[in-house]
Amino acid sequence: MSDPAPPLSRRPGAGPRAAAAIQDAALRLLAERGYTGLTMEAVAQEAGVNKTTIYRWWPSKPALLRAALTDGALLDFEVPDTGSLRGDLVALTERVVVLLTGARTESVVRAMTSGSGTSDDELAMLARDFFADRFSREQPVFRRAAERGELRPGADPMLLLDLMAGAVWVRAVLRRAPLPAGFAREVVDAVLPAFATVPPPGVNT
Repeated sequence: MSDPAPPLSRRPGAGPRAAAAIQDAALRLLAERGYTGLTMEAVAQEAGVNKTTIYRWWPSKPALLRAALTDGALLDFEVPDTGSLRGDLVALTERVVVLLTGARTESVVRAMTSGSGTSDDELAMLARDFFADRFSREQPVFRRAAERGELRPGADPMLLLDLMAGAVWVRAVLRRAPLPAGFAREVVDAVLPAFATVPPPGVNT
């Protein structure tokens, strides 16, 4: 069994700043050229590094994009801890709004989700891994809510998140309609009563 990869600061080639530039370049080119048009040579040129540096860290295009999507700064987020399930869900939904409407992130998310969805589609698998990573990171929100008694027994966190994110996606991506201020709160207040033991303030069940 081979030794695990060394920490980023000890890897050969360049340091964390170069790694961040490489990941950022990969996402920019994904948005501009699509997955098939993205090459390691183009990423190296865009980031201003030697191609061999990239290959020392990431052996393939999927490996580089997986790192850029899940660990890169562009799509990173902090898991909220507002003290209530509603507050946390509003914060998460607002993050989805930013991803789908932000000047730097919208085109990346669109490109990431443009795969065919088939089992042998590399881009579709990268998107699957990205959303699985995000769902895993969001689990503390639901653990805390369960401990506070805010979730109904048997409530499905993934369904709850899908309903909220889906509302943003349909409005912003499919309808190309503007998202008014407070849209995230409206979505959460419409969806949450089906999952929560206590309805959001002002919502009748």
